[in-house]
Amino acid sequence: MAFFSEVDMSASFSHYYDDFDNLFRRLNPPKVVIDNESCDNATVILVDYANKHAILLEIVQILNDLNLIITKAYISSDGGWFMDVFKVTDQDGNKVTDEAVLSYIQKNLGPDSCCISPGRSVGINQSIDYTTIELLGTDRPGLISEVSAVLTHHKCNIVDAEVWSHNARAAAVIRMTDEETGSAITDPHRLALIKGLLSNLLASCDNNKGRAETVVTGEATHTDRRLHQLMCSDRDYDRDPFDDDYDGRPRPNVDIVPCSEKGYSVVTIQCKDRPKLVFDTVCTLTEMEYVVFHGSIDAQGPEAYQEYYIRHADGSPVKSDAERQRLVQCIEAAIERRVSEGVTLELCTADRFGLLSDVTRIFRENSLDVTRAQVATKEGKAVNRFYVRGASRCPIDSNSIESICQIIGSNILKVKGVTIPANSGNPRFNFGGIFKSRSFADLVKSYS
Repeated sequence: MAFFSEVDMSASFSHYYDDFDNLFRRLNPPKVVIDNESCDNATVILVDYANKHAILLEIVQILNDLNLIITKAYISSDGGWFMDVFKVTDQDGNKVTDEAVLSYIQKNLGPDSCCISPGRSVGINQSIDYTTIELLGTDRPGLISEVSAVLTHHKCNIVDAEVWSHNARAAAVIRMTDEETGSAITDPHRLALIKGLLSNLLASCDNNKGRAETVVTGEATHTDRRLHQLMCSDRDYDRDPFDDDYDGRPRPNVDIVPCSEKGYSVVTIQCKDRPKLVFDTVCTLTEMEYVVFHGSIDAQGPEAYQEYYIRHADGSPVKSDAERQRLVQCIEAAIERRVSEGVTLELCTADRFGLLSDVTRIFRENSLDVTRAQVATKEGKAVNRFYVRGASRCPIDSNSIESICQIIGSNILKVKGVTIPANSGNPRFNFGGIFKSRSFADLVKSYS
């Protein structure tokens, strides 16, 4: 595995694009209507915008970041105007009634909204509050444990992280601060040391498939969008025909047919519904420079159906079988990246330095492989979700899960998909003591 990075040469001109976009919005202000009356089981959001490239992704991205579920949608553009109607619910399937959420939608989609940053920065980038590391390379068991151990050893406090793996490749976006100052790491020598250590650690299993290269930039990044960019750039959609990782798992049904009389290509997608599905699809179409002119989404049951009428940014439909096949593969990969087999482990506890390193080390010692992870901290609390399976794709040993719960405590670690004996509620020993133990810290350092 190696760092992957490239410099976005347009970044230095982003303020010009922002100024133009702000002027465009003032001349053509967007209209947003939020309706909680006309539909019995969903909130209806109508968005009327002056059309521009990637506007659909910007809208869906806001709904995605609020963890809203899109159950139905209609998309249409007519000349210079673009209109969407979304039916959305909260994560519990109820109408959206939280005034803070409704106000956020109005503020970020309405006349006072500003352009969403495309989030194209790469490598290690800095904000006022944290430093971000982006990783891309070959997946293997214990990878998160080893990376987080290196960061912890060098006094990097992991604030949040998102890790995906798909088709033997892995990508991660990790935001961190200096343990002592609580702010971004700015020392160039220290950053160079960290980059070098991680490059050496990860390149050992990369099989020359990627490059060890990083950059430092001030650009922000949207985590989910950046992970899609990284994995697609690494061609994770190229599947090994002898790979049995998908045996028995339902695959997305993606088809692309011409609509010759209108000059469109029609993309139809049918698959099992899940949160953020629409974002993953629209993000992929946008990143591949396709424009959605019309579309419909129906995800009111266990299955989701999506239909998009698209053209390439140059105005042409899909031209060849090779282009069609690549688009099908990329959409399939985008859908599958968030599909995780195995067991979901949810950790909620007081945040402390080295938490991710210590917890993932426990997983590794109990033969669990983390295939996807969501790590977040808020107001002194760590709320982490890990998707795990047995090492080397073996079935998960229930004894391993029970052992982990005995170590950590089921009041801290919640397990989905496995029944844990009731006597595992109390830790075998004090979990908090792990992080203060000098001998444990020395063991963690041995992986850096």
